[in-house]
Amino acid sequence: MKIDEILKQPEGRKIEFKEELPSSSDINKTAVAFANDAGGEIFIGIKDNPREVVGVNEDDLIKIEEIISNSIHDNCSPVILPEIIFRRYEDKHLVVVKIYKGSNPPYHLKAKGEKDGTYIRVGSSNRIANSDIIAELVRQRSNVSFDSLPVLNQEIDDLSLDTFKEQFEEKTSDKVDKIVLSKLNLFYKEQGTEFPTNALVLLSDDKLRNKRFPYAKIECARFKGIRPGNFIDQKTIDVPVSLQPEQAYQFVLRHISQGSDYEGVYRKDRWEYPVIAIREVIRNAVIHRDYALTGKDIKIAVFDDKIEITSPGKLLPTVDFNEMDAGQSDIRNITLAPVFKKLGIIEQWGNGLQLIAENLKQYPEIELKWNEPGIAFRVSFIKKNFIEQPELQLELEQESGQKRTKTDENGRLTAGKTAEKDRKSGGKVAEKWRKNGGKTAENHWENIENNPEISEQERIILKYLLKNNSIKSKDVEKLFNIKDSRARLILKQMVDKDYIEKQGKGRNTYYILATTDGES
Repeated sequence: MKIDEILKQPEGRKIEFKEELPSSSDINKTAVAFANDAGGEIFIGIKDNPREVVGVNEDDLIKIEEIISNSIHDNCSPVILPEIIFRRYEDKHLVVVKIYKGSNPPYHLKAKGEKDGTYIRVGSSNRIANSDIIAELVRQRSNVSFDSLPVLNQEIDDLSLDTFKEQFEEKTSDKVDKIVLSKLNLFYKEQGTEFPTNALVLLSDDKLRNKRFPYAKIECARFKGIRPGNFIDQKTIDVPVSLQPEQAYQFVLRHISQGSDYEGVYRKDRWEYPVIAIREVIRNAVIHRDYALTGKDIKIAVFDDKIEITSPGKLLPTVDFNEMDAGQSDIRNITLAPVFKKLGIIEQWGNGLQLIAENLKQYPEIELKWNEPGIAFRVSFIKKNFIEQPELQLELEQESGQKRTKTDENGRLTAGKTAEKDRKSGGKVAEKWRKNGGKTAENHWENIENNPEISEQERIILKYLLKNNSIKSKDVEKLFNIKDSRARLILKQMVDKDYIEKQGKGRNTYYILATTDGES
């Protein structure tokens, strides 16, 4: 990669910038962390913040190379062999220390030993690995996955597999017996006794699953607004792992909107978010999560402006989300993955990221971002043009002025079906509205706040009306960044459902909250 391109990269999992030669301690920790993870490069002669190429003295290049090589060789175990390169940028000299992913982890500092001297890369920092991480590094050295390990405190015949058997037979038309379990490497035989693997326990509906893996679940939440805090809906998905992706996917669908556009005479349905991509990310979160990590579950959070999916365990070193079209494939859970493929949860090896990339091309208004918060991997689907609702409402009011429900000088309603009811009742509707301070509509909203029959777009429009009293189709266009035809269709459907009432004609058309007969 050219230096100009490197300078645009943030410090992170595989790259570190140093203005000058760091201490031996810092160099050694970074070398150990890179070797235990995906490898990485240290650029000496580049200031990180603000990013600036300061260079190193040309006369010091050989000396710096010797210091780094000797320090890493003398202080790190097993042996780490850095590749040290001299590069030039404009008229300045740089030293690049390249550390490759090691084949013999866990790497550690000799003086501190494996327990206290093993470091891993977390974002742009080096952190001491805990016992779970060290155990995973030992398994990597032996090419053994956590899900393939046997559970020696329960025999396979005592494990409840009813749900898995039913799902497997439905999807494959094959009955689950010892032959099938053996082919899928789901049990381990020792001295004539058959023990389930961690994978089989995770697939079971046995109480042992909850006891051994209490965090092998998905916590789903729909938050009000753009930050964690107030819940609109919440669900814990604590079922066998093969059932979790679909239930989580359905939760997301329940909290996003689906619209329709017309191409000629044909109707074309379109979701608010790229649901194929979201489905693939959820599947990946379940199949590639690190089940050895304790105290961590998968989290799915739906906000007004984005959807976040967070899975325990770092992104596998050989997978790069920036190259989604490359057909990458790597597996953390080598026993569970073939089972998921048999069940149709994984469609084809290596095509998951390609499906995500292809689906995103159809949603230019949605941006995909990924990051690693601690020992976890997060994918976010973000609305590029989202404006937080209060700000948008103020903007619209300043732009065109919002039409309110009309009253005369005596406070008598003068427009719409509600006005007609008011006239027939001798002003009682308006009187009730004034006395209650508008609580009639608010009370009606309380009754439908969590009604699953109301779409998320309809909820937002109803909330908008509670604050602004009226709304026009162009306001709906701006709220959701949709076409005029789609905005008018949503409003028409809400009129048909008696949520709102249409007022005026032509360009002067606007909508107000409907008042039900029971409320007037």
